[in-house]
Amino acid sequence: MREYLLTLCITAAVTYLLTGPVRKFAIVAGAMPEIRARDVHREPTPRLGGIAMFFGLCAGLLVADHLTNLNEVFEKSNEPRALLSGAALIWLIGVLDDKFEIDALIKLGGQMIAAGVMVMQGLTILWLPVPLVGTVALTQWQGTLLTVALVVITINAVNFVDGLDGLAAGMVCIASAAFFMYAYRIWYSYGIEAAAPATLFAAILMGMCLGFLPHNMHPARIFMGDSGSMLIGLVLAAGAISVTGQVDPDIMRLFSGSERNAVHQMVPVYIPLLMPLTIIAIPAADLILAIVRRTWRGQSPFAADRGHLHHRLLEIGHSHSRAVLIMYFWSALIAFGALTYSVNAASMWIVLGVVILSAIGLALLLLPRFRPRTPRWAEAFVPPRYRRRSGLSAEAQEARAPASQTQDSEAAAGQYGPAGPEQPAAGDAQSPVTVGVAGANGATAIGGRGSSKVRI
Repeated sequence: MREYLLTLCITAAVTYLLTGPVRKFAIVAGAMPEIRARDVHREPTPRLGGIAMFFGLCAGLLVADHLTNLNEVFEKSNEPRALLSGAALIWLIGVLDDKFEIDALIKLGGQMIAAGVMVMQGLTILWLPVPLVGTVALTQWQGTLLTVALVVITINAVNFVDGLDGLAAGMVCIASAAFFMYAYRIWYSYGIEAAAPATLFAAILMGMCLGFLPHNMHPARIFMGDSGSMLIGLVLAAGAISVTGQVDPDIMRLFSGSERNAVHQMVPVYIPLLMPLTIIAIPAADLILAIVRRTWRGQSPFAADRGHLHHRLLEIGHSHSRAVLIMYFWSALIAFGALTYSVNAASMWIVLGVVILSAIGLALLLLPRFRPRTPRWAEAFVPPRYRRRSGLSAEAQEARAPASQTQDSEAAAGQYGPAGPEQPAAGDAQSPVTVGVAGANGATAIGGRGSSKVRI
């Protein structure tokens, strides 16, 4: 465990320290989107954060290769080298897209080629544990197609959810933490060395996300871009492929005892089928809903709109930070709920806890404008927005709020002129930037910049 933690810390430190210089390089290189009317950020924000994340990945693999226990992963398996090869290819495509906006089909082809490179080096699904059937061996073509499909779906699901500052990195970090605990249990408790690569991948992925998050939290100083979102999506898929299709369930010897005990004990075997789905449950749901919504309207599946889950949270009335935290909450609930169920599937307390937490999450969704009234004796210990205005009662403050908003609107109208914020009044030299609901961070993983996903 200590060597995994050391690898995680080194990866996070390298990613964190390199993000600042990478930001300066992105500004010099001109890898910055133009401010548009729907952007939230007031200043152009550079991309290419994936450069720092990729070097963090390289540093984590290099350190692990020189550690005593983790060195066996490189000696007994070719999966780390397969991951590095596929990650380098998908990262290069992402960097080119962040700077030059490459074609959608080229990006899709690059994702498939990166997955194929990993398959050729041994990182592929060999068999699947199917409930009520047992372990099903796959042919070479079946394993290749399933591996490529999982990689492409995961990359695009992570890329779709990259719509708010810190959202994608935080959700992937939470998912990789749950996956690390699952893979480590398979490797340590059952003594299965085939689960060690997946454990290492999860630790490195956590380090990449943790090192980048301080620079990417709202207000973000740099975006990861497609070079980062596609990279962490591929690493996440590689860990799921490794533990799902490389670990033989028969080695776990869970078929002894009564039929009822065997069913309960087989849950950790079936969880690899569900764990990758729980990790990307929210991004995958957002991806499916976006495709259905856009095709229903007769649009391209990769056309930009404001119907993503995080946009809905903002429209309800949640702030940027609260919307991100709510998405974190649901990601943790799904991922760690599945992890806890895999440890003890017979406990009703687990189901009860998940239900209670789900109710809390729904309550948070339905109370976007809730602001607690702080007693006057405690006002010195809370942020200013929670304090009462001096000399005004709560009713007077509520009555005064609409009037102040009206004055702000009139002031804005006088500033921008009768034509509105997007069209300047006569005599103005240039049009000011309007702060809208959604802005653009980058294209979808297989979409062009013109039809990019929106970023908050």
